[in-house]
Amino acid sequence: MNIIIVGQRHGRSKTISLGPVARWILTLILAVLPFSMGAAGYYLTMMLVDEGLFGPETAKAWEQDLTQQRKQLDKIREQTDEQLVGLTLRMAELQTRLTRLDALGERLIDQSKLDKGEFNFGELPAIGGPSRQDVGSVYQAPGIVTVLDELSEQIDNREQQLEVLDSILGQKKITSDTFVAGLPIRKGWMSSRYGMRTDPFTGRLAWHGGVDFAGKTGSDIVSVASGVVTWASKRYGYGLLVEVNHGNGYKTRYAHCNEIVVKVGDVVRKDQVVALMGSTGRSTGPHVHFEVYKNGRTVDPAAYIHRTRR
Repeated sequence: MNIIIVGQRHGRSKTISLGPVARWILTLILAVLPFSMGAAGYYLTMMLVDEGLFGPETAKAWEQDLTQQRKQLDKIREQTDEQLVGLTLRMAELQTRLTRLDALGERLIDQSKLDKGEFNFGELPAIGGPSRQDVGSVYQAPGIVTVLDELSEQIDNREQQLEVLDSILGQKKITSDTFVAGLPIRKGWMSSRYGMRTDPFTGRLAWHGGVDFAGKTGSDIVSVASGVVTWASKRYGYGLLVEVNHGNGYKTRYAHCNEIVVKVGDVVRKDQVVALMGSTGRSTGPHVHFEVYKNGRTVDPAAYIHRTRR
């Protein structure tokens, strides 16, 4: 057997020849070496066991450490599950509030008579922009809890703004609906004005506290403003009478009706039919006697027939 040794300097090599005895000794060493290493490892292990380093107490301590680590993992997993449940509930709450905002937005569009195509709450808002390469520093995404808190704060602000707007629009609509203006009929003509006139039954001058509109029997009599019905039956001199309180000191009366289609306590809208024209009570023919009261006193209805809001 030849052993060739190569040197680091100049790459020179040196050859060593081994005889039969040397080869036999080398083979024996290679064969015995693994067993010697195993025996040495076993001897060292036994020495450590004798010294108490790998005894039952060590094994028990390791087992306790593993048990503690398992408990910590279970606790972390439980906390994570609780956080996920909390985030799910938070997301559901935000989704409900967004649905409410959409409904409120749709109602505001209807009240303000805006173009639904311009403000469509059923679609996502259009956004966009060119992509840029010089983004600068790397973007750090915020935590989900932070994002939810910011979104909740934004929703709170939007809710307050929309509620204020809804209140303003609602108040304007109420004011507009209760604004006394217009004719109490859809078909007919004015047959007698407000003020002094010749009484059709006595022929003498008498005060006429309303305006008369003549028409066909059964024609519609409508409320000139929204309000609450406070009278809906016979009344001396008026025949069948409907009285509507509009608030702000205003009320209107519709007399000599042939039929009343509302009852006391009903909430009526502007231009809603409250009765049908007739000639009941002190009347010479089918007409409606229309009166306007302001703060308990009659006023000329003609001033309200063509009245417009400023």
